[in-house]
Amino acid sequence: MLSFRYTARDTSTGQYVKAEVQAEDEQSASKLIRKEGLVPIDIALAEKSATGFRSRFNRVRTKEKVIFSRQLSTLINAGLPLVQSLRTVNSQTQSKTLKVVVSKVISDVEAGSTLSAAMAKHPQVFNRVYISLVAAGEASGTLDKALERLAIQQEKDADLISKVRGAMIYPIIVLAVMLGVVGFMIVKVLPQVQTLYDGIPGAHLPLLTRVLLAVSHFIVHFWWIVLLVMGLAAFFTTRWARTFGGKRVIDRLKMVLWPVGPLFMKMYMARFSRTGTTLIASGVPLIQMLEITGEAVDNVHIEASIDKAIEKVKGGKSLAEALTHDDNFLELVPNMLRIGEQSGSMEQMMAKTADYYEKEVDDQIKSISTIIEPVLMVILGIMAFIIVAAVLLPIYGLAGQSFIQGT
Repeated sequence: MLSFRYTARDTSTGQYVKAEVQAEDEQSASKLIRKEGLVPIDIALAEKSATGFRSRFNRVRTKEKVIFSRQLSTLINAGLPLVQSLRTVNSQTQSKTLKVVVSKVISDVEAGSTLSAAMAKHPQVFNRVYISLVAAGEASGTLDKALERLAIQQEKDADLISKVRGAMIYPIIVLAVMLGVVGFMIVKVLPQVQTLYDGIPGAHLPLLTRVLLAVSHFIVHFWWIVLLVMGLAAFFTTRWARTFGGKRVIDRLKMVLWPVGPLFMKMYMARFSRTGTTLIASGVPLIQMLEITGEAVDNVHIEASIDKAIEKVKGGKSLAEALTHDDNFLELVPNMLRIGEQSGSMEQMMAKTADYYEKEVDDQIKSISTIIEPVLMVILGIMAFIIVAAVLLPIYGLAGQSFIQGT
């Protein structure tokens, strides 16, 4: 969670309000401010954000939350009281952070709070999907089933993200090794070629070699500037990526950039369908399901499309009709939703859509791996050719010069 400082106008009094709000990003902060009846004028990231080093190290892993949900579901299903179930699960939890949070949840439940309300006080651990499913389970008397669905939802979502990250790791490692080799050649090998030429009167280095030697000289003598620029670039890029404008650009690139665009689009469709399936199965109303799913997809453009669809649904249109011809949704999604609405089997159709796109993500990852390998080989070949040319051209020049002088 991030901490945002904002200036807003109270619509009822016309007065200006300055305060802070905790949210995932600038858009979420804006929504929270509007829910308070305020009109946001300026929103900026607070200097001391909640996502510092401490919160990063204190994160609760998805695997730990899955185990917590499954164990709690099993104990409630066996007939144990809620507080006793929570205490039993908490005693078996390995995560120190989760232990602290669950202890606070137990205290709130003992004081008369509902489980969903107690969990809602800890959004860094229990997101909106989690809290909504728990609330729906409590209302319908099927808390054990809601927690089981949560565990399945979290497992599938984590598996999907893991596959996408795995597809990105290989090219990043290869590029890092390539840059390391090129850096070594520029810094260590090329200067020796210059030393060789310096001892020969009238010898002139080729342009390519001179350019790379200038780069080498700058890196060797001004390495601190290089590190400073890289550090500042990383810092400001990270800060920019957390702003709403930065997130818009990055999310759009994820959707259209070749070759990862189709992969991310299928991942978003799978996440939308799987989250929607879980919420509908737990009895969450359609509008609330769409609001929660919009946040769960984690893409501002798709979330904006879902917000537009919500307004259309409120106006009397079907969900399938509201999403048809939306460029941020693949065609299969509204088509399957239409079948689900007509047959009264929305949950089953969304589940089938999620299964389809999860399989498509697997196939897309294999396709990307097949494409990336030759592309990386071509890039590696070009870089190797440039370095070898910069080293060998001067040597061939010396050999030619010696041959001419000998004749």
